[in-house]
Amino acid sequence: MEIKEQKQGAVTILRPQGPLAQDSAEALKTRAHETIKRDFGRVIIDGSEISYVDSRGLEALQEVNDEMAASGRSLKLCGLNETVREVLDLTDLAPQFDLYEDTNTAVRSFL
Repeated sequence: MEIKEQKQGAVTILRPQGPLAQDSAEALKTRAHETIKRDFGRVIIDGSEISYVDSRGLEALQEVNDEMAASGRSLKLCGLNETVREVLDLTDLAPQFDLYEDTNTAVRSFL
């Protein structure tokens, strides 16, 4: 899985490409943990290029969110396609995350 990284001011946007499953989930989790430490938690995961997510992908997102929750924050996700949003809703995980339609809205939420 390729994970593009973009900066908008003091916010880092991670944009994984492809399915969020097994090895790719672990790669995203590791990259997100590194970024959270480096950028003081001002991190957004742009899911616009995630085609689908499996149980390991959900666990990875939840583990990153748990790390952020330990310091009073929650993971910001944006650009999720309808299928991924539905999976979050069906598993009752959606309320654990800050969900946004696009990166600009998610970045502005830090102001």
